[in-house]
Amino acid sequence: MSKKKIIIYPGAKRELEAFGQRLRDARLRRRFSKELVCQRGQISRPTLDRIEAGDPSVAFGNYIHVLRVLGMTEDIALLAAEDTLGRKLQDEALPLRKRAPKRLKTKGEHHEE
Repeated sequence: MSKKKIIIYPGAKRELEAFGQRLRDARLRRRFSKELVCQRGQISRPTLDRIEAGDPSVAFGNYIHVLRVLGMTEDIALLAAEDTLGRKLQDEALPLRKRAPKRLKTKGEHHEE
């Protein structure tokens, strides 16, 4: 059974490759060997190689394993944290509120200044 090739847009491919490079750089800064990351992350060496190359066919969970080994799990919370476009679309869908008409004074009411 052959794996299905995943086709992504060039911009997304560049982003994944850059992400893989950042993970590789983080591993090297910590002086972690590939073997250590694979052992602690419970992934295979070829999978780590594909992660560091930014391969889109690698399961997202494997990227999470590597981030955990590198001590970067707090960075996961930053993924898609700011949904600027979604918020703008949501705001556009909100009904325009009209100001309530001024209340007329009734008998017996007076305004002190």
